[in-house]
Amino acid sequence: MSTAIGNTALAYARVWHLVDAKGMVLGRLGSQIAQTLMGKHKPIYDPASDCGDYVVVINAKHIEVTGRKREQKLYRHHTQYMGGLKEIPFDKLQEKNPSKIIEKAVSGMLPKNRLRKVRLERLLVFPDAEHPYAENIIKRYDTKIPLATQSIE
Repeated sequence: MSTAIGNTALAYARVWHLVDAKGMVLGRLGSQIAQTLMGKHKPIYDPASDCGDYVVVINAKHIEVTGRKREQKLYRHHTQYMGGLKEIPFDKLQEKNPSKIIEKAVSGMLPKNRLRKVRLERLLVFPDAEHPYAENIIKRYDTKIPLATQSIE
């Protein structure tokens, strides 16, 4: 006997969310995006099923970080050759490929399992405000997550 009540196809339908990253803090924004990609905001959430939504992030080059992370944060990868550890500072990566910063932050916040790669395919990051998915967007994140240095009124 099935335990599903009602139209579960509507619950599993994928919604497109638009996030404007201008002036938002990287870590706080990344955790919200990761929860949306996993589908934790839906009542049918199950860790073993892929029920998350699409997320389109615009203005990725205007992302903020708190403290001295702008000067201190390093992104490391290895080329698989001896002595091939490469380090890229946050500033240089933001100039060269700002979408990679958000993708790496969200990737680190997703569970490390087989669904991770599939969920990251639904994350679409653009450095500017232009994107080709304007007709698909249903929900917009208009609320700003304040910086730690700003006071909340």
